[in-house]
Amino acid sequence: MALFTENYQEEMMHILKDMAHVRISGTKEEADCAIYLQECCKKMGFETCLEAFQVEMCDIHEAVLTVDGKEIPCKGYRCAGSGTVEAPFYYMPNTDACSLAQCKGKIVMLDGGVGYWGYRDLIENGAVGIITYDGNANYADEDIDLRELRSFVREGSDNKKIPCVNINAKSAIKLVNQNAANAKIVLNQDEWMGDSHNVILDLPGETDEMIILSAHYDSTPLSQGVYDNMSGSVGLLGIADYFRQHPHHYSLRFLWCGSEERGLLGSKAYVAGHEEDLKKTVLNINLDMIGCIMGKFIACCTSEEKLVHYIEYLASETGFGMAARQGVYSSDSTPFADKGIPAVSFARIASGNTATIHNRYDTMDVMKAEHMAKDVAFITAFTEHMACAKHCPVSKEIPENMKEKLDIYLNRKRDNTSH
Repeated sequence: MALFTENYQEEMMHILKDMAHVRISGTKEEADCAIYLQECCKKMGFETCLEAFQVEMCDIHEAVLTVDGKEIPCKGYRCAGSGTVEAPFYYMPNTDACSLAQCKGKIVMLDGGVGYWGYRDLIENGAVGIITYDGNANYADEDIDLRELRSFVREGSDNKKIPCVNINAKSAIKLVNQNAANAKIVLNQDEWMGDSHNVILDLPGETDEMIILSAHYDSTPLSQGVYDNMSGSVGLLGIADYFRQHPHHYSLRFLWCGSEERGLLGSKAYVAGHEEDLKKTVLNINLDMIGCIMGKFIACCTSEEKLVHYIEYLASETGFGMAARQGVYSSDSTPFADKGIPAVSFARIASGNTATIHNRYDTMDVMKAEHMAKDVAFITAFTEHMACAKHCPVSKEIPENMKEKLDIYLNRKRDNTSH
């Protein structure tokens, strides 16, 4: 799978097609994908290792939502416990104090998902059940995503669980339009701990100091996950093959992360279990969603601002159109930055009208082999500049403004501008 051969694009698209299926965290399909990635590495002459980490799992036996005597199609939230609750229905599009004060003793329907601060507010204000919705009122399908009451969301509420269900947007509109009055949720499930995996490949350099390149390979329950994010996983394969044939000063570690879609669990497990390696790590380069037909290429740097300008200069030098900024990206770069490792995430971001994620429309149809090759070539060029530097030019220090954004993203500090 040599990066710049004529066959590269064909091989890359073949791998994407092979893995164009649902790969939910902790399932056999996710584990099979990890093994598939190992086999791809083996064919290129690489040895890899598989590191397991635990994730919450469940079997939902029953999930029923009844509103004013009529059953509404729904899916129960994973890891939200079991129970039955019947209460007045309350649609709450706003999250201000006045709206929250009306939650007590009610089953609350929200716009959006259930986040850390939102869940804490609902629990503190006495909500007894939660309804969320997704999908699009203008889509032909009536898909309902399988959502989860994540462990870190529950942390701020003493791990309290209340019944939660998810419905389609079309159903949500009908409930509000018909002035729904009373709701009942029945949720029964068994919960246990299962395994997810990280795949690791090491390419030694002249020093044991290392650059870690990462991408996640799991998908959400409705998605084939081609764009998000087998594209990044395939990109790592191409970059690894390039550096197999080219010398580099810094050692390179390639990390394919499991369970990113459930809250960056793979990268969080990695940084928690590799504290000594992090002392030798100078930079994280993360790939999450590249190579689609439409969209602009971006770099999000959780680092000193100088890296933003460096990437912009390199793009201009190489004739590659892109935009760089300083910020926190919702991907596997974030746990590294939180441990003091400067990090950059690369992505080609399409509008929701041309390529969507976390639903049935994330397929091979949104991908373009030529864009994949160009995106990977630019990321490889950037990596080569960093990997061949006698001293990594990026300061191993996270600026205060980025530390504050990390605190907000990781729920250590509330963003009071988000209401």
